[in-house]
Amino acid sequence: MNFFLVSGLSGSGKSIALQALEDMGYYCIDNLPASLLSRFAGDALNQSENGSKDCAVSIDSRNRQFLRSLPANLKELEQLGLHYKMLFLEADEEILVKRFSETRRKHPLTDHRTALIEGIQKEKELLEPLAMAATRRIDTSDTTRQELRGLVRDFAGREIGESLMLLFESFGYKHSVPRDADFVFDVRCLPNPYWQESLQPLTGLDDQVQEFLLKSERVDQMIKQIREFITYWLPAFQQENRSYITVAIGCTGGRHRSVFIADKLAEHFKNKPFHVQVRHREFPNTFEI
Repeated sequence: MNFFLVSGLSGSGKSIALQALEDMGYYCIDNLPASLLSRFAGDALNQSENGSKDCAVSIDSRNRQFLRSLPANLKELEQLGLHYKMLFLEADEEILVKRFSETRRKHPLTDHRTALIEGIQKEKELLEPLAMAATRRIDTSDTTRQELRGLVRDFAGREIGESLMLLFESFGYKHSVPRDADFVFDVRCLPNPYWQESLQPLTGLDDQVQEFLLKSERVDQMIKQIREFITYWLPAFQQENRSYITVAIGCTGGRHRSVFIADKLAEHFKNKPFHVQVRHREFPNTFEI
């Protein structure tokens, strides 16, 4: 039986995550009282022998009792012999403020004395122990609903026992560095197609941009050295039972150089014993290689 704890900041997408797990056949409970967690887990384990569904429980700042007794509750699950996994969702403060403003939902930690931004900051501090204990943290600041569903489904799939997932993500420094990246490589030192008027509206996926970049020996050298670095260090992360590695490649705008290099790296590693994906953050799409 697979047992997931889903937590995160209010407005970061926990409801979407639970819906994605439900679509996969999980039995999901939102905001289960802390006193019932070990009892629920025990019943689920007993019934799993009879073909019971996998389970997921959402825990957030509404459940103060669970947060106060977090170590004891998690230890009880371990004593049951339950190997749980924890998914934690987060997002930038300004993104969360915007989401609450657009939906007019009330943040659980706000009242007539606490402003929205203060509530968000207080919740972040309150949930930090859960964030640190998480098996996987997902930053949803630049993630669409559909992409988040895919990430959650992929998380559940990886934990079932599939191989390591290696994600190459291109991004633009002008739009900030991805917070959930394991490795970040800066390729702004390479020739920039943006300064060629005919190439400005194109991306690193277009043949004309690729031809421009392939003319530079520095581009080829950058790709080779990043590739060698990843090849050398990935086995060490696998030995630590890591299920996910995100390699972020950044240029100024995130549409030309970083896109080209992320694609080339993904193409190289697709024949390795990994599950490889490539994502271009500045025109969001995730592709399996």
